[in-house]
Amino acid sequence: MTAVLKKGNTVPLRWDEVYYTNCPLVSASNVDQELGWTREEYKKIGVEYAFLRSRRENDWYPHYIHNLDNLIRFGGLFPPIHVHADIRRTRLLGATHAPHEGGCMLVRARDDIYRMAELKGKKIGLTKSLNTIKNDWWRIQEEQGIELMLRLNGLTRADVEIVEFPYPDDWYDKPEMLDPMNNPSELWLRRDHKHDLAFRPLETALEQGLVDAIYTQSKPFQHLQEATGKFKAIEDLSRYPDWTLQVANIPAVITCTDEMADKHPELVLAFMKGMIKVGRWANANKQAAAAILDRQTFYLDADDTYEGIKHIDMVPNLSPQNLASIEIGKHFMLGHGYIENNFDVHQWAAPEFLEQAAKELLEEEWIRRSTAKLPEGTALEVTATRLG
Repeated sequence: MTAVLKKGNTVPLRWDEVYYTNCPLVSASNVDQELGWTREEYKKIGVEYAFLRSRRENDWYPHYIHNLDNLIRFGGLFPPIHVHADIRRTRLLGATHAPHEGGCMLVRARDDIYRMAELKGKKIGLTKSLNTIKNDWWRIQEEQGIELMLRLNGLTRADVEIVEFPYPDDWYDKPEMLDPMNNPSELWLRRDHKHDLAFRPLETALEQGLVDAIYTQSKPFQHLQEATGKFKAIEDLSRYPDWTLQVANIPAVITCTDEMADKHPELVLAFMKGMIKVGRWANANKQAAAAILDRQTFYLDADDTYEGIKHIDMVPNLSPQNLASIEIGKHFMLGHGYIENNFDVHQWAAPEFLEQAAKELLEEEWIRRSTAKLPEGTALEVTATRLG
């Protein structure tokens, strides 16, 4: 565990700095990186808030193994489960679920295959990262989705041939990937990520006939791949009413280290206040939020992004259903050997930070609105005033 945490490069720890990292998916953090509202919350307490990769000293590994104490991560579910189970203790602060993106089974568009039953005896691709430091999050969702789609159609893994595609997955500390960037969007400005096959490694294998089917995410990725005219989906978990099928590296979750939560809870509160404010704005302005998210995510375009997020609550929460979804993901990882140690998801959750952040925002809004209509110098202007 100690050896893993020492792997990679990070800045020296300073508690007057907080770094964030996120995945290119639906979250308030991906909207906030354009709005900057969370940075304002940190400015109020004299703390610098910056993207993980804004400093050359930081490589990409903290995003996956959380080896930076003053880092807050908002991203896919499987890496933080791996971290909390096997690497270091963290706190689960909130979650945002996309409850209709369980995954699809793609085949070639002109193949004479229209049902999952017709995949019996055929080949399904499965990636395998050779990087032993980080979690193989893409393979986990592939394997989980494949098994679910087979089962729903009366098949098992024994009825198909699973073909593995190992790849190095070793770009995390390469010099060409370590040029500083102030915003995660800068990464996507440098490459056409919606058409970059580096993010869809099995697509070429399917097109070339090395396999007959592959897993892909429902809606993001799926629509990009179908738009090529080369592929079609013959099964889609998002079309089922069963919400327990929709855990494909989601919900996206917010995590911080135990050290940050215990020693500097004000840093956690600042982040959660920012996420609540941005999430509320995104809920009220879904078209605008979709235009922002389209720059980073893998939906087909801004309109497709809007269709994907219009029913998603962008304010992070720790609802019973979200915690149950997280438990489903953890259970699969444990049962398939992706983590070694079990843990209690409800004990991992730290709802007190979300609750306190919401309370403080409500009080601040009450003070702001009240003082606008009262004489100067009232007690309401004292920031220490507690109203409840």
